Amino acid sequence: MSLKTTLIDPSTLAALAPKEALIVDCRFDLADPQQGQRDYLGGHVPGAVYASLDRDLSDLSRQAAGLGRHPLPLESAFNALLSRWGWRAGMQVVSYDAAGGALAAARLWWMLRLAGVQAVAVLDGGYAAWLAAGLPVEAGQPAARMPSELALRYAPAQLLIEPAVLRDRPDQLLLDARAAPRYRGEIEPIDTVGGHVPGALNRPFTDNLGSDGRFKPPAQLHDEFLALLGPVPPSGVVHMCGSGVTACHNLLAMEHAGLRGSRLFAPSWSGWVSDPARPVAKG
Repeated sequence: MSLKTTLIDPSTLAALAPKEALIVDCRFDLADPQQGQRDYLGGHVPGAVYASLDRDLSDLSRQAAGLGRHPLPLESAFNALLSRWGWRAGMQVVSYDAAGGALAAARLWWMLRLAGVQAVAVLDGGYAAWLAAGLPVEAGQPAARMPSELALRYAPAQLLIEPAVLRDRPDQLLLDARAAPRYRGEIEPIDTVGGHVPGALNRPFTDNLGSDGRFKPPAQLHDEFLALLGPVPPSGVVHMCGSGVTACHNLLAMEHAGLRGSRLFAPSWSGWVSDPARPVAKG
């Protein structure tokens, strides 16, 4: 099988031999951070390991540094995590969650891409698509894998953490993946301030999915994003959301549509409003 770099369908994943891929269950509930692991232990794609958004794909101890609600883990911690999972260079990684990739599955996809790993894909339609296909599941913890020695590094050019670069750049477009009422500042259930970064446009990540919970066809996504981007090239797009998680879904959608090279403002809205001096737009 050729390596997958954006999305993978359930039948293709099912055809992979267990040792050919690292499968990662990323189900997570923001309202109950332990629910995802309970769901995993009750049933998951055979051979999958579990990744918690809070524990494994974030370093919550760094929140006070203005890095948002879900700061990236240090490179050393991410390497240790991949080592425990037994990942090795060239091994296909497949992530999935219960939201069509909209939560932590796309986050893990982006983190691996940030670290230079290309063979990583999100299960299109998530765990629900796997079940709908009548494919087997297993419960409990899988057998431990042989740890590996890794030294991956994040690519600085793809990690935008300096808020000053987000404004007053005609060659750059900031795209906010939050739901429209949060973007407009009408509601804000999580962060301290409602609204959006001045000049940012809204592209709710849910717009990437069809009614079946799977990604829209690449050609449709291509046209929808180009209508938003106007003259700005994909490399000039910077994605954000509330804490740098669902924004990865928009980045993944653009890559799947052939619009490559966009970046992520990882601290996102929660990082932006950590400094009350920064301007806020509403409406």
